Amino acid sequence: MFLRTALTLCLSATVATADVSVEIHYLRQEIEQPPVLSNLDPIPADLGLRGAELAVTENTTTGRFLGQTYAMEVTTVPPGGDLTAAARSALAHTDLIVLDAPAEALLAVADLPEAANALIFNAAAPDDSLRGADCRANLLHSLPSNAMRTDALAQFLVKRRWDDLALIEGTHPDDIAFADALRTSLTKFGLRLRSEKTWAFDADMRRTASQEVPLFTQGLRDHDILLIADEIHDFGRYIAYNTWEPRPVAGSEGLVPVTWSDVVEQWGAAQLQSRFDKLAGRPMRSRDYAAWAAVRSIGEAVTRTNSGDTATLRAFLLGPDFELAGFKGRPMSYRNWNGQLRQPIPLVTDRALVAQAPLEGFLHQTSELDTLGQDRPDSACTAFLN
Repeated sequence: MFLRTALTLCLSATVATADVSVEIHYLRQEIEQPPVLSNLDPIPADLGLRGAELAVTENTTTGRFLGQTYAMEVTTVPPGGDLTAAARSALAHTDLIVLDAPAEALLAVADLPEAANALIFNAAAPDDSLRGADCRANLLHSLPSNAMRTDALAQFLVKRRWDDLALIEGTHPDDIAFADALRTSLTKFGLRLRSEKTWAFDADMRRTASQEVPLFTQGLRDHDILLIADEIHDFGRYIAYNTWEPRPVAGSEGLVPVTWSDVVEQWGAAQLQSRFDKLAGRPMRSRDYAAWAAVRSIGEAVTRTNSGDTATLRAFLLGPDFELAGFKGRPMSYRNWNGQLRQPIPLVTDRALVAQAPLEGFLHQTSELDTLGQDRPDSACTAFLN
């Protein structure tokens, strides 16, 4: 069972018959959220979707002058619902899919026979494996990988000469994946993890943080900064200012590497923020930005090629001439070896942009953006070799 709604975002072109008509399907799998200690930051019901809607509107604004029209249909699959059945139904109408689903479900859709010639954009799953051994030729990634985010943080630590580090990680699979990415990034940039601990408590930290956290962190070896791997935002918010030694925190809390944040204001970002807030009535979040980037990528490719053919669009997106203006100060493009969208990573606190990676001094022979995440020589992805 799934819910489908058609969005009336397709505006008429200025000519009687559009030269190119583009249909996109936004397909999302709802998942049960794990219980957390605080409900101060509820997840919006329209997370991701609003970014895609904004991008369709922007594509249409450009397309009306070029004889190009855009329409987007949305399918929402409830927890436990049949995502592959919804995907087959969507693929019967279009080969352009923006998918908001966990990694396992995403691969199930990408591997459908009906999806063999489709172009699917991953706008929600940060798993490094999707850009590595589990990559698919029909799957591009507008959301940064875990490795891109942790590499951004590691660059900042190198710049600050904060070489001695400690880590607290949670027990949720997302926490573990982020912690693993952190370890890989620290090794990559020559940093040292002096001690690690796993947070496995179920006490109400809203009441006991000032007593529990100092005792928990007392045994950590001397460190410059404390890294937190708490991607479900359960315990991490209670660590800062409660540690045994006064140290800054970073990772999932404190200084956080993100895809997007409402504190990003430079490079025209304030205008994007304003347009999104007018549409959604809330700030743009990382998954909103990833969905926006996916749909805008389609629009940019259609504009440049004047084609709605999926194979033509894919070739252009992975080619040297594609660039997406992403309001992050650098043109963004797709890596032709694993389908990942190159993009800067903001490092933010709740109230300010602290830095944006790649940082000055981290060089690369092709693109400094390729200092973030899996580089071509390190990639286990083989699906893009043909």
